[in-house]
Amino acid sequence: MSGRTDHPAKRSTRGSALRGLLGARDFRLLWAGMTVSLLGDGILLVALAWQVYALSNTPAALALVGLAISIPHVVFVLVGGVISDRLDRRRVMVVADAVRCAAIAGIGVLSLTGALQLWHLMVLAGLYGAGTAFFGPAFDAIIPELVHEDALPTANSLDQFVRPATLRLLGPALGGFVIAAWGSGTAFLLDAATYLASIAALLAMSPATIVPTGPPSSATHQIREGFRYVRAHVWLWGTLLAATVAYLLFMGPVEVLVPYVVKNELHRGAGVLGFVFAMGGLGAIGGALFMGRRGMPARHITFMYLSWTVATLAVAGYGLATMPWQAMAASFVFNALETVGTIVWATTKQRRVPNRILGRVSSFDWFVSIGLLPVSFALTAPVASVLGARATLVWAGVLGGAATVAALFLPGMRADEAPPVVARSDEVVGASMAGSFAFGEAAGERS
Repeated sequence: MSGRTDHPAKRSTRGSALRGLLGARDFRLLWAGMTVSLLGDGILLVALAWQVYALSNTPAALALVGLAISIPHVVFVLVGGVISDRLDRRRVMVVADAVRCAAIAGIGVLSLTGALQLWHLMVLAGLYGAGTAFFGPAFDAIIPELVHEDALPTANSLDQFVRPATLRLLGPALGGFVIAAWGSGTAFLLDAATYLASIAALLAMSPATIVPTGPPSSATHQIREGFRYVRAHVWLWGTLLAATVAYLLFMGPVEVLVPYVVKNELHRGAGVLGFVFAMGGLGAIGGALFMGRRGMPARHITFMYLSWTVATLAVAGYGLATMPWQAMAASFVFNALETVGTIVWATTKQRRVPNRILGRVSSFDWFVSIGLLPVSFALTAPVASVLGARATLVWAGVLGGAATVAALFLPGMRADEAPPVVARSDEVVGASMAGSFAFGEAAGERS
């Protein structure tokens, strides 16, 4: 499969599948609203960090806001999954978007009036995180109701392109411009308006397409079955363990300290921070396009781990940067290689994990991605106060990279590089290792 060249007929079929997806009214409405709201959340990435450092110019302040977002997200995401299986998913998403719109608009109004304080920001950010916990599972569950299973890979390709283009590239660049011209308050209100666009698109969808479903057995039994499957496969539990350690080491420092370094070490404004984030989006798009043309490598586990290792080492580049272009380069490399590894990881799960249990296995992956974010945020500020912001980023990249590559040498890890016994055509898209900053995940969890 490595390096294969697609036949023109195959490319034509993919193009027809994409046209068919966008020709479906409800799917088109869903993705129109998603695209606008993801653009707004790209603005939020810059506005949130810049506003926090305007209120309190310390890493601890942004770490507290990160905790305020991530804790409700972690606490309520299981509840959000249950609710999305029991109620009309479209309505769940409408309510979740309304809650997040109100939270972000509240921050914007308080910022414009000069009344915003850090505790206001934390409370409203917590409300935002709770809303995200309900929106994400409902969105994941509604896609198979709108898309025929043969078109799911095409729908996933669309997601891989639209998400980094809006959330990581265009949104942050626009956010930096808006903040420089009109201030953070205007940027927050612009993001809130994008939620209204998402709500309007959801309300325009046909309610008849949404069919609530209930679990065939108890949630406890299903979770145990998924855990037993993960525990029986080294490539699964080893990767989740490596991700747990790596995310603990680098997610908090990247989210909290990169804006701090841009503002206080490089002495640049919000526009530069926006371009640092935007280069990450460009890297993610490049990684997705590269893998789309290359296909799966023969030694996919080794390829995946080496990609993730170099990506994590690139985090050290933020701490070593003395010029903005160097921080942008680190962002590009980090996101490009993280995306490359993520695509291999998702495809491996789709091929190796039985379809009936894929969702539960992916849920463990999801919890690894967000479960330790509060801890990572909580540790970042005290560590940075001792080592300094730059040194913390360097050590986060080095230690995170070491933890990642070490898992490659677990006994049996690379045994999965043998060709799959059965190639299934009914594979669905599983959750993937997070290839973006923590706030980016929280802000962009509309899919």
